[in-house]
Amino acid sequence: LVEHMLALAETQRGDVVMDLGSGDGRIVIAAAKNYGARAIGVELDPKLVAVARENAQGAGVEQLTTFVHGGVLKADLSSASVVTAYLLPWLMDQLQPKFLAELAPGTRIVSHAFPMSGWAPDMTREIPLTGEHAGRTATLYYWVVPAQVRGTWHSGQPEGEWRLRVAQNFQEIGVDGAVGEAPFTTTNARLRGTQIEWQTKAGRFSGRVLSFQIVGTLTANGTARSIVFAREE
Repeated sequence: LVEHMLALAETQRGDVVMDLGSGDGRIVIAAAKNYGARAIGVELDPKLVAVARENAQGAGVEQLTTFVHGGVLKADLSSASVVTAYLLPWLMDQLQPKFLAELAPGTRIVSHAFPMSGWAPDMTREIPLTGEHAGRTATLYYWVVPAQVRGTWHSGQPEGEWRLRVAQNFQEIGVDGAVGEAPFTTTNARLRGTQIEWQTKAGRFSGRVLSFQIVGTLTANGTARSIVFAREE
């Protein structure tokens, strides 16, 4: 399950993996040893923190690992690019606003066994178990922290002013608007981290979300051009 969680998060060298409720450190150690990632464990039990540090030293990855004694709700998550967790549902729900407030858009979250209320996962995986648990499965839930795009955006173009209205519920979005006085609707609107796209009769837009801009390319009739949308205050 440790390997499946890290693989589902597409862990790689350069990531900072933070395991919430890190126990004996097995996820932290695997992230460092198998992927070369910088890895941090947060654990409330000081005895387990000591065990995890010994295990990391025994695995030869003490230089890549850090174990923090403390509660997950008080942990600073801002440096993480991958978060893993095996926590009870009420704790996952309390962490949800913290994830959205502290984690950068594009950060990947993987939870073993328990989802978050209201925030549908981007992906769910059923993992067959072996050994003494053969015949059973474990469920992994995967999310990508979405950029905040709700609101109105505009862009001056030769054919007229583009105005977008974006509705958002976590990573689920709806986009409509107008070009000059002509309204339009979109289909297949998708948001994954900072990557955003939608389709209209005029063509397909694909781009990325910055702090106050959406920057991308509109492709229509075999021709591509750049468009920058600015967020309205």
